[in-house]
Amino acid sequence: MGSGIGFGKKKGDAADETRIDKIFYMEDESALARFKNLLSNLPMEYVQVSNEIISFAKEELGTKLNENVYITLTDHISFALERFQHNMLFRNALHSEIKRFYTAEYEIGIRALKLIEEKTGIRLPEDEASSIAIHLVNAEFDFKMRDTWNMTDLIGRMFDVIVSYFPMLEGESLEKDWLLSELKFMAHRILLLKPSREKGDARLAAFMEQSCADAVKIAQAVAASVQAECGLKVTEEEQLYLAVFLKRVQDIYNI
Repeated sequence: MGSGIGFGKKKGDAADETRIDKIFYMEDESALARFKNLLSNLPMEYVQVSNEIISFAKEELGTKLNENVYITLTDHISFALERFQHNMLFRNALHSEIKRFYTAEYEIGIRALKLIEEKTGIRLPEDEASSIAIHLVNAEFDFKMRDTWNMTDLIGRMFDVIVSYFPMLEGESLEKDWLLSELKFMAHRILLLKPSREKGDARLAAFMEQSCADAVKIAQAVAASVQAECGLKVTEEEQLYLAVFLKRVQDIYNI
């Protein structure tokens, strides 16, 4: 990319290297082939706005994103604009959960809507901010998109159980951010990783059951909900780990 890099040029001409500001490359050959195919069928402004969004996201999140996001996000933006132009608007079923659980990514999604409007003159509905956010989450964790949706749903179910005991966490707070961060990684482990141990530390379990009975009870309720509604098992080790964090919430709020 560069200002005026294609001025006076035709296909096959060499670019003026003094005009080059940025060079993008993809190491994955299959991803590169898919991206080339995508480029051949899209207006360049769609590619440019997607690149700006991804560059902004990397800076704001301070993390590396899977390079497939250049394909998936560009394709999503193109499809979203096409649907909008044909008045085919669909609500994102997990909009509220994404907005609540991935606040940094969602704010980038809101910024993305402004960039898209500046480049194309089309203002997409706010639901699209959450759809863009989930693509970024997917690229952060290097998931398949299906796994990202499942993880978001699982976080929502666990958090709703906890909020039924600690309603003060429904509002914005550092404790809520801290707990959600833990639930994200817990959901990742439950969905995609084999448990390191089925059983927790026996001494820790005995101590927690004796001195932190309420926190253990809530962790068990979370595990029961996940098992009943998702068919997923939360191991005793995960339950104890969660109970430790819940006890900290109790101490902070003096419950």
